[in-house]
Amino acid sequence: MTPPRKETAVVVCPGRGTYNKDELGYFHRHHSDKLYILEPIDALRTQLEQVSVSELDKAARYQMKMHTAGENASALIYACAKGDYESIDLNQYDIKAITGNSMGWYIALALSNALNAQSSIELINTMGSMMTDGIIGGQLIYPVVDENWHVDPQLLQEIDKAKALVANIEGAEVYDSIYLGGYLVLGGNQLALEALQKALPPIQDRYPMGLHNHAAFHTPLLDSISKKARAVLSPTLFQTPDVPLVDGRGHIWQPYATNLDALYEYTLGHQVTEPYDFSKAIEVSLKEFAPDKVIILGPGATLGGAIGQCLVQHQWLEIGNKADFIQKQKEMPFVLSMGMPEQRTQVVI
Repeated sequence: MTPPRKETAVVVCPGRGTYNKDELGYFHRHHSDKLYILEPIDALRTQLEQVSVSELDKAARYQMKMHTAGENASALIYACAKGDYESIDLNQYDIKAITGNSMGWYIALALSNALNAQSSIELINTMGSMMTDGIIGGQLIYPVVDENWHVDPQLLQEIDKAKALVANIEGAEVYDSIYLGGYLVLGGNQLALEALQKALPPIQDRYPMGLHNHAAFHTPLLDSISKKARAVLSPTLFQTPDVPLVDGRGHIWQPYATNLDALYEYTLGHQVTEPYDFSKAIEVSLKEFAPDKVIILGPGATLGGAIGQCLVQHQWLEIGNKADFIQKQKEMPFVLSMGMPEQRTQVVI
């Protein structure tokens, strides 16, 4: 008897903003059988006199200052995402590629085996701990689509106008940071961000929204971090990935055609100081691999909307607006978020 055909999948790794109050206890809730994932992470963090991931995840209450700090959030989210990746039912899904948003690039490297277990936590913990003495700049997020998830030219004009206004303020620096589906994340120094908050028209009493404890990732303001990272992290940490990787430019790193020096340079260079185009990463993942499903690793489920907005932009599966996406997700979900209990059951062993 012929076994049923596996469904193909692209896996998406989460970024820094995905372990929030509702996710407290996520690792131990879902992965109490995978404590081996925590052992090397906690060993390194104990050596560095950092709070262990076990302690962070088992905390009695969520503490914004502690759980969103870069040196804690990065290792915590990596552990949860790795646990989720190892829970995917490989008898049901054939993973064709891995991508991620922002810090999710480091997780993607780890899960594709471009970094071994020890190298993964060394890179992720090091990059997450680069600004313990003070965060460089910050980020804010603002929509670029209307209520139907169609790109709104007026919003784009407002953003351009605000950026031009801020650029004329002496000492202010503002840059595009992440292209995130229906949103633009802007990075800048505090002077620029304060001016942007005033210059951008308020939307839904929510935007422009500053991202707590986030630095000006993916902008030239992090050039010093890029140089520091290259000084402390060796190219020998990297190895050939087992699964194709789609980076924050939409470039594909193939298992048999990856230049490790180039991968190192991209990861600690361009990826740190230039805009991260998550929208392009999703577009390339869809068009090059044509997956049956897109699986988003936990913790959290914040990337589902951004991916839905990408689907609308490209009319993928005839999804032409927000209502189409919601209907598709109800009938036969194309995007499966492991952070959502009802969708998780369709992915795990």
